[in-house]
Amino acid sequence: MEALGITIFLIALGFIVGRSRERSHFRDLDRREERLKGLVRTNLKTIPEDWHPVRGAYVDGQAVIASDYFKTFVSSLRKLFGGELRSLETLMNRARREASLRMLEQAAAGGAQAVWNIRIETSTIARGQGKKGIATAEVHVYGTALWLE
Repeated sequence: MEALGITIFLIALGFIVGRSRERSHFRDLDRREERLKGLVRTNLKTIPEDWHPVRGAYVDGQAVIASDYFKTFVSSLRKLFGGELRSLETLMNRARREASLRMLEQAAAGGAQAVWNIRIETSTIARGQGKKGIATAEVHVYGTALWLE
């Protein structure tokens, strides 16, 4: 009975703390994206003919976001019945946005006006090593920063 109480406590604590940290991270992402809204970004491979870049450089950003105990518990339950793991969608969204922002901040810090040919790579959201592993979202975003005339 004591083990059940501890499990319920950890699930509730994971929900409360995890939700709070997630909301805080989303607010931070929104603020940072607002600051970078003037930076041109695209996944196109070719530069418009009327653009005259004077320099280009590789920029990238990585993020690994870990799941909280509540999301891990809920996704484990979903595995029993199958279907979409909505509890982990925000995990991927946060990792993608964080990695993208890190790349854009690197470009902006160097004075670039655009980031071209952006690519996103992800690895599987998985449990890690053994039963004690945790769900994570791993994202790598990279592109070419451009300085224009």
